Amino acid sequence: MSARPDWHVFPSPEALAGALAGAVAAALAGAIARRGQALLAVSGGTTPQRFFHALSRQALEWPKVTVTLVDERFVPEGTPRSNATLVRNHLLTNRAAAARFAPLYRPAATVEAAAQEASAGLAGLPWPLDVAILGMGADGHTASFFPDARGLDALLDPGGDALVLPVHARSAGEPRLTLPLARLLEAGLLALHIEGKEKRAALKAALSPGGDRPVGAVFDHADKPVPVYWAE
Repeated sequence: MSARPDWHVFPSPEALAGALAGAVAAALAGAIARRGQALLAVSGGTTPQRFFHALSRQALEWPKVTVTLVDERFVPEGTPRSNATLVRNHLLTNRAAAARFAPLYRPAATVEAAAQEASAGLAGLPWPLDVAILGMGADGHTASFFPDARGLDALLDPGGDALVLPVHARSAGEPRLTLPLARLLEAGLLALHIEGKEKRAALKAALSPGGDRPVGAVFDHADKPVPVYWAE
C-alpha cells in the first residue's frame, strides 16, 4: 500500500524554509541524543537555498553532523552546476560550518568508477540516514531518478544494497551520481520540498492512479506518510 503525502503548506517560501529547518534540526538533535552523531542528505537545485540558510543558523551540535548529497552531477566541485558547491556556499556556513561534509563526486575517468569510489568513501558514514530531504523536477524526477534514466529499475529497487549509483539520462544533461531509493527509504525523516504551482500539479499527477513518474516510487515504497513541504 502506498504511503500518503503529508502536506505542509506555507504562505511563503521563507515560512517554509524556517519550518523545514526546524523539523530537520529536531530530527538531527534526536539522532545525536540517541547515537551520538547524525547523517543528513540534502538535494541541490535553486529551491533549497532559503532552507539551507535557515538550517545553517540552527543551534545544533554541528561537529556531530555529517552532511552528504542525495545526488550530484559528474562535474568537479567549484563549477556552477556542482551540488557540492551549492552546499558549501549556502548550508555549510554560520553554525553549520562545523559540520562534516561527505561529497559524492570523485575525479574518476568515468561516472561508473566515480560511483564505486564514492561508495567506498561513504561506507564509513553512520548509516542509515537520519534525514533525507528530496527535491523534484517538473518532469517528476527526484534524486537522479530521471524518467529516461538507463537502469531506472535498479535505481528504484527498494531492496538494493548499493550506496551510490551512476546515472545516465539524456534529460539530465550530464552523467550523475545518486543515492538509490533503498538508502533514502531508510531515513528516519524522509521529506519532499517543492515550491510553485507547477510542481504541486506535477506531484499530484505522479501520485494519481496511473501516474508513472519516478517520484511516485518514494510514496509507493515508504512505510509511513511522507511529509511534503510546499509553498507557492
